[in-house]
Amino acid sequence: MKPYVLSLALGLLVGVIYALFQVRSPAPPVIALVGLLGILLGEQIPPLIKSVIKPDAVATSWLQHQVKPHVFGELPQSAKVDPITAQGQDT
Repeated sequence: MKPYVLSLALGLLVGVIYALFQVRSPAPPVIALVGLLGILLGEQIPPLIKSVIKPDAVATSWLQHQVKPHVFGELPQSAKVDPITAQGQDT
């Protein structure tokens, strides 16, 4: 979640800088962003129809297992460091 918060904070900072220099943002207008949201949601319709036509033997949550990972993406995972190896690298 930390990269998302950092990205938002940097975006706000750039927005303030643009406002101070009275420059228009090169970002697409809101209508384009709504269109992108429509694309993301529209991609979920064919899997929904497939699951209705041919349901799986095991009932799973379509929202949790299909939509959430695709629309919101996976949060980046931190690398796991072995404490013993990390101590040897500090010297």
